[in-house]
Amino acid sequence: MGVSERGAADAKGERGRREEAREAMCPHRLVLEHVTSRWGVLVLDALLDRSYRFSELRREIGKLSTVSEKMLAQTLQTLERDGFVHRDAKPVIPPRVDYSITPLGREAAEQVRALARWTGVRMDDVQRARAAYDAAREAARA
Repeated sequence: MGVSERGAADAKGERGRREEAREAMCPHRLVLEHVTSRWGVLVLDALLDRSYRFSELRREIGKLSTVSEKMLAQTLQTLERDGFVHRDAKPVIPPRVDYSITPLGREAAEQVRALARWTGVRMDDVQRARAAYDAAREAARA
């Protein structure tokens, strides 16, 4: 293993140790972070409708935001570990991997989708609240 590979492995190991420490301290919060992360929300929402191959899922999410292969792979792996996503690797050439949502993932995704819809409905109220807050702060500074 070369110096740069060793450094990358050490960094990955350190990240894993930090995540394990956070999980031990507050596992509920960590799962909530996974589900509500930028990519977690988009993956779960997409998989609610159907299963996807990796490249299809990346294109689907890409309609809303650009995601790197690395981030999508990490997100899928995290959601798979948490029991929200099922990875089905078929032993064919070329390799075929399909991702689908599990029953547990469906429950979480439905909650996330409801929250996303709520923000869409209430966005005008949020923007008014922000404007009022900003105006009050500006008046207090003057």
